[in-house]
Amino acid sequence: EVHLVESGGGLVQAGGSLRLSCAASGFTFDNYAIGWFRQAPGKEREGVSCISHRDGSTYYSESVKGRFTISTDNANNAIYLQMNSLKPEDTAVYYCAADPSIAVITDMKYRGQGTQVTVSS
Repeated sequence: EVHLVESGGGLVQAGGSLRLSCAASGFTFDNYAIGWFRQAPGKEREGVSCISHRDGSTYYSESVKGRFTISTDNANNAIYLQMNSLKPEDTAVYYCAADPSIAVITDMKYRGQGTQVTVSS
């Protein structure tokens, strides 16, 4: 059974950094695409970043490109999202997600419970 558990969210000032972690179990990164999406109050979910299990290529939304980095630690079955130069508009609940096929990040079959990120101005 696939499980995803996020951690690392919190309150940070604009310009600061946070690293989100996602503990994954029940699958291997070779067989599942993985990603992060976020949802702010009153807004639609936004796909932030993902890694393809087919070729290891990465995707970033325009809103985070150059500031966020997605990575995995195969030995520890962990997925990370390093977030730098944070802006107030990055405030949202961040979700880790996984899917056995290439899918739109926000529609991935499995997701965690989310972790809150709040960026103060």
